[in-house]
Amino acid sequence: MITKPELQDLLQSTETYRVERTTSTSDMDKFQEAICAFSNDLPNSRKKGYLIIGAYDNGTLSGLKVDDALLKKIAAIRSDGNILPLPIMSVERFEFPEGDLLVAEVSPSLLPPVRYRGRTFVRIGPRRDIATEAEERILLERRTSYMATFDAMPCLDATIDDIDTAFIKQEYLPQVIDEEVLSSDKRDIKEQLAAIHLYDLTHDCPTNAAIILFGTNPRHFLPGFYIQFVRFAGNAIGGQVLNEKRFQGPLYQLLPELELFVSNAIITQRPVPISLFREKTVNNYPNNALRELLMNACMHRDYQSNMPIRLYQFDDHIEIMNAGGLYGEARPENFPTVNDYRNPIVAEAMKEIKYVNMFNQGIRRVQEMLRENDNEEAVFDVTKLTVFVVNVFSTIDDARGVPQDVPQDVPQDVPQDGTQDGTQGDTQDDTQGDILDAWIEAQIRNNPKVTTEELAKASGFTSKTIKRHILKLPHIKYVGSGYSGHWEIDNTK
Repeated sequence: MITKPELQDLLQSTETYRVERTTSTSDMDKFQEAICAFSNDLPNSRKKGYLIIGAYDNGTLSGLKVDDALLKKIAAIRSDGNILPLPIMSVERFEFPEGDLLVAEVSPSLLPPVRYRGRTFVRIGPRRDIATEAEERILLERRTSYMATFDAMPCLDATIDDIDTAFIKQEYLPQVIDEEVLSSDKRDIKEQLAAIHLYDLTHDCPTNAAIILFGTNPRHFLPGFYIQFVRFAGNAIGGQVLNEKRFQGPLYQLLPELELFVSNAIITQRPVPISLFREKTVNNYPNNALRELLMNACMHRDYQSNMPIRLYQFDDHIEIMNAGGLYGEARPENFPTVNDYRNPIVAEAMKEIKYVNMFNQGIRRVQEMLRENDNEEAVFDVTKLTVFVVNVFSTIDDARGVPQDVPQDVPQDVPQDGTQDGTQGDTQDDTQGDILDAWIEAQIRNNPKVTTEELAKASGFTSKTIKRHILKLPHIKYVGSGYSGHWEIDNTK
């Protein structure tokens, strides 16, 4: 609010477009038209306007005594609904020997045109008037230019002390600004942050992006800014809660903590038999796929919502839900080929600190990684207006700790081959050799026309290894030639 010395200067000011003086205390139309005009700020001065009650046009005081009733009547203009959008204003009483002044301080609106009872008032020098069509068009264009994304808007209750400036100076700025440019930049930290959209100099406060990325206590300003992890028993939310954890704090601290948790607490490995003697290690989920989905959730979420990002793990799948549906140009019919950014400043910062790439390839990469790990493709629900949901299905039943699709005809207690190409050679121990011999004999009894190539493919060994083991079985011989022949087993031997 204006100070008493500043008010005395303003009484004599030549900036008449910022000041309206009046001795009337009852002309409410006049007062509201003046407040509407100051809100529209047609000259685009970005300076506050002042309605001064109790002064003549020459700046002398009328001897008014401002009581509480008059103070309340003028203050009620802000929220009585006659001026829309609601004006940003404050009201104060100032006492002087010559009399009192009641001052309404009005900030320029970020959403012009502002209208009083449906009419747009503007200030042209010392007078106020109804805006022309051309003037109203100027205000509409200005409204469009002011419509910043939420992360670019000032966090009005915050101060420079509410962000970790030490980390920004030491770690972040060197990543986003050239070293030579940074070393020669002698501006104070507020101006440096304003250059990368992390500080609002007009309102002298950090932007929402600064709070999200580097805030010392982001949830003080954004209550829904955290990630809720819950591990449920079974495959539905009604199951018993087995584990619960909350991730909170600025993104520069939250993201690495979340990465570590996913790798150590969610991703599990199991050996999966793929042949008679061979196994391969399979993850329940590909780590990088979950990482990509969670980074996208943090980047695209609606930070104005009180709903946290939900990371729910069930026996057979994971559900990730975050506030905010598809944004901007992205729509259900063009998802995921078209992308848009609800939080472009946050997205750019996450790219700079190497958590996302902003190439619009994240969904495609996730699906590829899932297929390579033998998972089903992720299922995205983009039909909801206020939330975005993705379900990722496990390759392993996490309740039993076994693969979802273990081949039924391969014994799970068979020793591992120990080689990458399936060759066994002379390193095969007697137990494994006996198992392979018995298996070959069983296959031949079941299909006397089976080929060594087919046996090799089914067992995971090479044809050479299969032939070597058949030669060690004198009671098995091949009768005939080529594909017309067959195996015979002499049961007397």
